[in-house]
Amino acid sequence: MKKDLSHYAQALEAERTKLIGELNTIGVVTNAKNPDEWQAVPTEGEHDLPDANEVADRIESYEENIALVSELETRLREVDCALKCIKEGMYGNCEICKSIIEADRLDANPAARTCKAHMNARLGIPAII
Repeated sequence: MKKDLSHYAQALEAERTKLIGELNTIGVVTNAKNPDEWQAVPTEGEHDLPDANEVADRIESYEENIALVSELETRLREVDCALKCIKEGMYGNCEICKSIIEADRLDANPAARTCKAHMNARLGIPAII
């Protein structure tokens, strides 16, 4: 199977742009030397003394941002890894068994690092045989 790398590269670059845009709405880069390290920022609000409900709402929103930043950072790392693999000529090979990752798997997730047989192995979930 010959992979259309330009198609996957374009999809990954588009997703990367979208992820960074989403991260910019809820976080900031914390280390200029490592642009992959993000930190959630509190929700903007009134700076005078808000009532207890407003404080609670802002805290809850900030906690949600923390969780979301973590998820987006993880996905951004996966996308960046896939883009690096394309540049190095290693894209589309399962990191466990080195076989070619199925096209439908890459179509569904261009940042996939394993074939279908090993897709849960990175999570410690045994393969279903």
